[in-house]
Amino acid sequence: MIGRRNGLGFGAGAMRAGSAVSAMALLAGLSACAGNQQNTPPGVSGIPSAPSAAAVAAQPQIGVLLPLSGRNAGIGRQMLNAVQLAVGVQNGPKVDARDTAGPGGAADAARQAIGNGDKVLLGPLTAADTGAVGPLAQAAGIPEFAFTSDMTRAQAGVWVLGLTPAQQVRRMVEVAKAAGKTRFAAFVPDNAMGHAMADGLVQACSDLGLTAPTVVTHDSTPDSVTQGLKTLSDYDNRLASAQSAAAAAAAAAPSGPDAVNPTGPDGGASSPGTPSAAAVQNGAGQGAQSQGIQGQGAQGQPGSGTPSLGAPPFDVLLLADTGLQLGQDIAVLKADQVLTGQVQIVGPALWGAFSSKLGALHGAWYAAPDGSSRQSYVSAYRAQYHVSPTPVTDIAYDAGAIAGVLARNGFDTSSLTRSDGFGGVDGVFVLRPDGQVQRGLAVFEIQPGGGARVAVPAPRSLNRPAAGMPPGHAS
Repeated sequence: MIGRRNGLGFGAGAMRAGSAVSAMALLAGLSACAGNQQNTPPGVSGIPSAPSAAAVAAQPQIGVLLPLSGRNAGIGRQMLNAVQLAVGVQNGPKVDARDTAGPGGAADAARQAIGNGDKVLLGPLTAADTGAVGPLAQAAGIPEFAFTSDMTRAQAGVWVLGLTPAQQVRRMVEVAKAAGKTRFAAFVPDNAMGHAMADGLVQACSDLGLTAPTVVTHDSTPDSVTQGLKTLSDYDNRLASAQSAAAAAAAAAPSGPDAVNPTGPDGGASSPGTPSAAAVQNGAGQGAQSQGIQGQGAQGQPGSGTPSLGAPPFDVLLLADTGLQLGQDIAVLKADQVLTGQVQIVGPALWGAFSSKLGALHGAWYAAPDGSSRQSYVSAYRAQYHVSPTPVTDIAYDAGAIAGVLARNGFDTSSLTRSDGFGGVDGVFVLRPDGQVQRGLAVFEIQPGGGARVAVPAPRSLNRPAAGMPPGHAS
């Protein structure tokens, strides 16, 4: 649901009001005047009346590049449905759908669309196809809204609309900084996802004036994870410091009669509540067992001879693993006493798919769209097609809504990159001149029993400073 005012002046207001069936009814109107906040379907205010049949026939078409055959035809059809819903196929501009899975691939589909006079391209779906289509769109001087999440495909005039790792990381860095966190680190797999998240962290820290983060990559072997996290958390130095402190405490402990209970049955046992020197040495005198990664303090490892360690040299740790590999990370973090009481763990939006199994990471964050923001779109899609849309169709709807408004304004693209951006299905977003997209995401927190809740809501504007954690929140 795209915010709109004064022609192509888009804004991020009224994103969640009402339900609607037509695309134009889902365009969210932003106005500084309270009088424009109506109870009617969002976007009614300020929307031009439907064009005449002759005007529609004369309008250039909107090119849509999607896999309409082959193994991805199902998702391609769903995304085309979303575009048609957004554009409004009865009264809106024509939709010129081209199959990127055909013999000529995405490049041939794009050439056909451009040759047909289409003034904007929506799609294609994949990073590889976007790489083939982007130069063609640029050469033709028409905007492209690609559905990939590969940020490296972004370029001037070619916007990457998929949810990217960099967008997720930036949002969490903003919130962490607002909460007083200043030292960031990343432990990521040596693959495309890991590198994308690490690069996003480096860029976010640079943009926000923070010290460059420490980044360590690992492969899938247990030794790589164990050694990598020991290095990153400065485990050896923390252990040496803790052992030295424990030894000093043991040497300073009282000796002789004051150290025993002379009334005890053996006349020499340690008095109740007084740890022995050996207990102090191995950390048992702290009076509690290690609570693991979900603990709120740095306790020693019981029975291991390891004393309580100090905090690691970072207060925010980015992980990018999922599944069994994430489980291995958690076990090593627990052994290295990297605890959520000391360190804010953050990770990818993919964690949301299995958050019910992540109780051991309680207190950790991930950034993702707030599902409540898409309910109007879901209702409209279900009313039109009698099935619920998958989340990946959200960006196709947003792209269609942008294209529909562009068509009604003569395809003037000058206001696409305005700073207040758009209010979309998954929240507010801003199109940058370099093709990248900045998104306002919610920050979710893993709960002790698994599952997640919204800890910091998605912003309604990207022009304001990021909000910190709610008062009284304990990360």
